[in-house]
Amino acid sequence: MDDERIINISFDERCRGLRLDKALSLVMPDISRSALQKHIEEGRVFLDGKLCDSKKYTVSGNEEVTVELPEPEILEVKAENIPLDIVYEDDDVLVVNKPKGMVVHPAAGNPDGTLVNAVMYHCGDSLSSINGVIRPGIVHRIDKDTSGLLMIAKNDAAHNSLAAQLAEHSITRRYKAVVYNNFKEDEGTVDEPIGRDPKNRQRQCVIHTNSREAVTHYKVLERLGRFTLIQAILETGRTHQIRVHMAYIKHPLLGDELYGPAKNPYGVKGQMLHAGVLGFVHPSTGEYMEFERPEPEEFLKIVERIRREGR
Repeated sequence: MDDERIINISFDERCRGLRLDKALSLVMPDISRSALQKHIEEGRVFLDGKLCDSKKYTVSGNEEVTVELPEPEILEVKAENIPLDIVYEDDDVLVVNKPKGMVVHPAAGNPDGTLVNAVMYHCGDSLSSINGVIRPGIVHRIDKDTSGLLMIAKNDAAHNSLAAQLAEHSITRRYKAVVYNNFKEDEGTVDEPIGRDPKNRQRQCVIHTNSREAVTHYKVLERLGRFTLIQAILETGRTHQIRVHMAYIKHPLLGDELYGPAKNPYGVKGQMLHAGVLGFVHPSTGEYMEFERPEPEEFLKIVERIRREGR
């Protein structure tokens, strides 16, 4: 078992009546359906301790599931001397302020120049290994064109602590965003599940099948005519959550071509979204720590231009 990772999960009512591969994709959304089907066929999935190698097995909704995941292939991820805006660092945790345009971890089309490449150069071997060689130390992430604060685990114990806080929804994550249209109310909550868009795999959407709970709280900070500056607070952390939820309530983010208009009057490329506040309980000391960074200059200039032009 040294070359495998053992994952223990439980099916619930959402999974009742689904095929095994579909149920697994619901509770393990970070793994593709095809990969899960391969794991089933290779005899890596056990239900209530018994091997289940048929993807067509119908789930009852209360099985205990064990999945033996093979360790990811060792891919060469090079450390790169890329400047980092370090907000805080100790032996357990690194907090950085990621610039807009930087990808968090290597992937197809982005093998280098990522935050991971930069962090590997800065930290050397002092990073958690839980998320594998492609995402060392990465506990959570923000989109390429979202700027702001990210926490990085420098050892496995810190990673487990921070991941548990994320799962408990106890991490503080406050964003600022510029969205289309005015709001009737001053604040509100979007409580709608998010899953992959069945019509476009690059997008997420509000969908009530093969999805996960997603909750976003928002508050109007300034009304700017056709646009609004808001604060968004994440209770959960799904892929593209703020972008999807704001588009769902008819307030897509300015510059977000994936979920909003393809063109905008200010020529903004990439969503106007900044992760400005991040708070968590320190893995070793138990002390609550909170960090804040202002929006980048480009963000502030666009807001001032909208304010000045009254659009």
